[in-house]
Amino acid sequence: MSPVSRGRKNGKKPSPKESAPARRTSRPALSSVPDIRDQSPRSHDDSETELRAFTADMLEMGGVLRENDDPLMAEVAGATLAVLDALTEGSVLTEGSVGTAFLQEIVPRLEAAATGDALAVLLAVGSVASGPVSAAADAAAGRLAAAGVSRPRWADELTAPLVAGDFQRRYDDEGVAVFLSCTVERAGRPHAFLVHVDPSACGEAADLLVLPAEDLPRVLEEITAAARKDKVRLRTETLDAEEFRWQVENALDARAVHDGELPFEDDEEAAPFLRFGEDDAIPFGEEDGEDGPPYEALAFVLRSRLATLPTPRKPPAPHADDDEDDGIEVFGGMAGLVRMLDERGMDPAAVAAGPLANLTGQPGLPAVGRPPTPPLPKKPKRAKEQQAPIYQVKIGLRGAKPPIWRRLDVPADTSLTRLHAILQAAFGWDDSHLHVFETPYGRFGTPDADLGQRAERPVSLEQVLPDVKAKIGYTYDFGDNWEHQIVLEKILDPDPSVRYPRCTGGRRAAPPDDCGGVWGYGALLEILDDPAHPEHHERLEWLGLDNPADLDPTRFDAQEVTAALSRLR
Repeated sequence: MSPVSRGRKNGKKPSPKESAPARRTSRPALSSVPDIRDQSPRSHDDSETELRAFTADMLEMGGVLRENDDPLMAEVAGATLAVLDALTEGSVLTEGSVGTAFLQEIVPRLEAAATGDALAVLLAVGSVASGPVSAAADAAAGRLAAAGVSRPRWADELTAPLVAGDFQRRYDDEGVAVFLSCTVERAGRPHAFLVHVDPSACGEAADLLVLPAEDLPRVLEEITAAARKDKVRLRTETLDAEEFRWQVENALDARAVHDGELPFEDDEEAAPFLRFGEDDAIPFGEEDGEDGPPYEALAFVLRSRLATLPTPRKPPAPHADDDEDDGIEVFGGMAGLVRMLDERGMDPAAVAAGPLANLTGQPGLPAVGRPPTPPLPKKPKRAKEQQAPIYQVKIGLRGAKPPIWRRLDVPADTSLTRLHAILQAAFGWDDSHLHVFETPYGRFGTPDADLGQRAERPVSLEQVLPDVKAKIGYTYDFGDNWEHQIVLEKILDPDPSVRYPRCTGGRRAAPPDDCGGVWGYGALLEILDDPAHPEHHERLEWLGLDNPADLDPTRFDAQEVTAALSRLR
């Protein structure tokens, strides 16, 4: 997916170039869902109507599950629910939480439906959830079965033992790409997992596929052939069960750290995950095509398979940010959707298109054969009371003539998330579009596997600008494509009398959002300067101005910028 198709954020006015905001694919497209935890006053009739509609959606999902023979689909559906805060292992149910709402409202309604569809949903949830939710779902499912409700064909297989094997690792000599694969058999039904590991991104799981075991050799052959065509040799080694578990868990954990910027921060955000939007009314059905289940659901299922293998005796591989950042959860974030291959005619070669594209140099993660991205430097160690130095940075807007730039003093330990907010304030942008930092150590922004972006929150400015004269890029709005160059000019001692960040210099006003990029801004200024132009009044109205002189491109005031920076939280 191209960056432009990522669209706007925050629901602000669309650019004239965009017919409608496009949705991100790192989470499923979701519509509103009845907020069964909302503490604000509302009528009983409204709440009841919404609960009935939501229960109907769950039953519709159960119908899809009941018609399928493979319990794997039920596990994935249940895992999609289980990655919510209060359905996963170790979560605590609190008043008003998603888990409590599911326990108190949805489970009883599913049981009251007393249908095979309801039983399928309850079995799926009970197979992967934990604690009171799992117990309630299992108990309700047991009562329905005892009452004569027909169990889905896969119900008995859910409890059958899992037997994993054929642990393999494929890698290239340059250490750019790694593919880990295994097969798992249950009740005579084999399936396979294929994990694409990106060593340049701390060995994270860049992509994850689940497919019928019979199709795994074909997919691996396609990957090997694509690498060979690119004059890259992939070697194959067989791993023992313990080593395979260690390597895969390290990859999943690294991905979880990088995706740490996208956890569900509260129940209001998590609630829609219980339901797919209008375009995905039947989750995981044949109509789903390209989207498939979220990465977290597949990772959840894969971890359940890894748990059947011997526990690794060596400790987990260290991560660059392990001792630097707190609050990163294993199942946090939706960094992207992966495709699920089932037995209903989907071409495994097509499913492998993502990993194959990376081998053949198409857009995506770094291709095999390209120089690996240097590892991100670690954050400097400082005493508890020691302040970070001050970075004097110059930020210039690429392509702007005359030049538009700002000079800022910023603490070196400023996170890239914070730096994004600082840049928005310094240039007067309204933060209504996506952005990315381009650095020698990779792309940082909102975690997105499709765009090759890692989480910016754990990364500090001094990690990506380690030396004077070092440069990084910052792009805001993938449509207008406002590209900025950030140069480290000086490293200063902090002044106790100064509040940072501050602006110490600059030139000219920044363009308004959504004006069409550097060239569009030039055209806008020409139109405003010509009262006879047919678009003159339209552009004034679009800008909300009465007088074109109110948009003075030469205006710049460092104190005004510093005041705007001081208002940042």
